[in-house]
This record gives sequence, structure tokens and C-alpha cells, in this order.
Amino acid sequence: MDHSPTFEDVLKAKERIDSHAVLTPLLHSPSLSKRLGCTLYVKPEVLQHIGAFKFRGAYNKISQLDEAARKRGVVGYSSGNHAQGVAAAAALLGAPATIVMPSDAPAIKIANTKALGATVVLYDRARESREEIGQRITAEKGATLVKPYDDGDVIAGQGTAGLELMRQLEERGKRPDIVVVPCGGGGLIAGCSIAIKAINPATSIYSAEPMGLDDTARSLAFGERVSNNPKATSICDALLAPTPGEITFPINKKNLAGGLVVTDAEVLRAIRAAFLELKLVVEPGGAVALAAVLEGKVDCKGKTVAVVLSGGNVDPAVFERALKAT
Repeated sequence: MDHSPTFEDVLKAKERIDSHAVLTPLLHSPSLSKRLGCTLYVKPEVLQHIGAFKFRGAYNKISQLDEAARKRGVVGYSSGNHAQGVAAAAALLGAPATIVMPSDAPAIKIANTKALGATVVLYDRARESREEIGQRITAEKGATLVKPYDDGDVIAGQGTAGLELMRQLEERGKRPDIVVVPCGGGGLIAGCSIAIKAINPATSIYSAEPMGLDDTARSLAFGERVSNNPKATSICDALLAPTPGEITFPINKKNLAGGLVVTDAEVLRAIRAAFLELKLVVEPGGAVALAAVLEGKVDCKGKTVAVVLSGGNVDPAVFERALKAT
């Protein structure tokens, strides 16, 4: 699907993935709620297959391919979580997968992708284009390209996390005043925002990004897509998209209240808080939304607030740094 998905598409995606994806819980944190003066809930996609939300969109996309297309295989490009999501979904659906990954991606993500049965093609992030490599392999194999975020089926699949979050809050008789979601290319927050706004238009939704890679926050402020400095770096390896997606940004421009930006130091403190207070292991990119709330980037006082922890595939050395953060 090369166009913007609807709430109906998210509902259909939920039906497709229901018997395969993990229904991740919605956790309330009394200790962090007291600290922040709000009612805080977290949606830990760290407990999803492959340790991140990416399985949702990949499965929704690949499951719609006919048998012939599945046999020709699928191709993805990713620094890690999308790679594993495509590999896992393809394995379940009997489709060979080739994943284009940067050579400097976390070793654990490369190893995990290979362990799921995918063929990994490494490239130099500074000198080569993953898009060009992915398109070439797709053409050579007659395969289907599964984009990391700029695809309607992928966006709809990611949106099932937001749909679940709203239904889980409804079961508790609550509706969120604020929802904060990590943002790279914008697929997760775009999909979630479609579901959240369809159920409760009054909810304010914010993207969370690392400083220097805050293209969505700046694009929302300017009203049009802007790019990051190619030399910008962050420990948030999952959120290194150069610019908001062509499909995702119009959705986010319509549905988001704004973008929040956090430093690497704030992210490390959030990883530590998630471990100590929630007993969850979260990767840097997965912790940006929690960091934004914990660091007071948005006024949460007296409100019902939900954050998505989008992934947990953290490099052990980075996790060690986080546990020592102050």
C-alpha cells in the first residue's frame, strides 16, 4: 500500500496479526506516577517478538502477499529492529528474506537477524545507499521490498500497538490525555496516531526523538519535511532516519500536538529508570518517549499519560553505561 492507511486498515491489521504477535501488556507505574504527579502507563513493546514493535508491520505486509510472491522472497533494509521484524515474519510465512544492514549496526542485531534465517548484506552507511542496494536486490530476485516505515501496510501494522493501548486503557475506564511515542521515520507514531485519534480525538500525541536527529519535531514546527545533518550522531541507533517519510509525515502533521527532543544523557537515565522501576530492559531508541516524560519535556501534572517503549535490543555495553547514569 503506497498511500495513507485508515483506521479500518489498522483494525484489519489487528485481525491479521492477532494470532501471531504478542499482545503486550499495559503497565501502570505507581512509583513513577508519584514522582511525576500524573498517572503513568507504559506499553512495553520490548516484550514483542524480536524485542520490538517492528514485527507488527512486517507481518501485516508480508502476510498479504500471495504464494508466488512469498516464494520470490522479501527484502528489507534496517539498522536492526526492522531487519529482525522482517526476518521473523518472513520465517513464519515461508518467505526467504534478504536484509540490508549497516556494517556498524549493533552486533546483537546483526546476529539475531541471521539467526532468524535471513541473508544479511552489509553496507557502509557513510558511502553507500541502503535504498539503492535494496532496490537492486529486489529487482534481481523479483522480491517484494518491505520498507521500514513509508508503506501503508507497515504503518497500519505498527498502529495495532496504539489500538491495543487505547483498548487496554478503556478496560480500566480511562482515556489518555497524553501519549508519547518514539519516532524515527515515523511509522510507529503515524499508525498509533490513527488509532488513538479515531478512538479519542482529544488525546494529545507527541513524538520523541534524540537531539540532532529530531527531524520530525523540526518538520512539525516548520510545517514541511526537513532533514537531519548527515553527521549527527546518537546512541539511539534505531532512530537514525534522515528525514520524515513521505507517507508518515502528512499523517503526523495532522495528528500530532508536537515533537519532544531528548539528549543521550537523558535517554541513559530513562533506560536506568525503566530497569529499576519497571524491571524492563529498553534500548536507547525505545526509551526516548519515557525520557521525554521523565525529564519534563511535556506538562503531565494531574494527567493520564501513556508512553510506548518501542524496543529492547540494547547493546550490553550501552546498558552498562545506562545503569551507571546519574
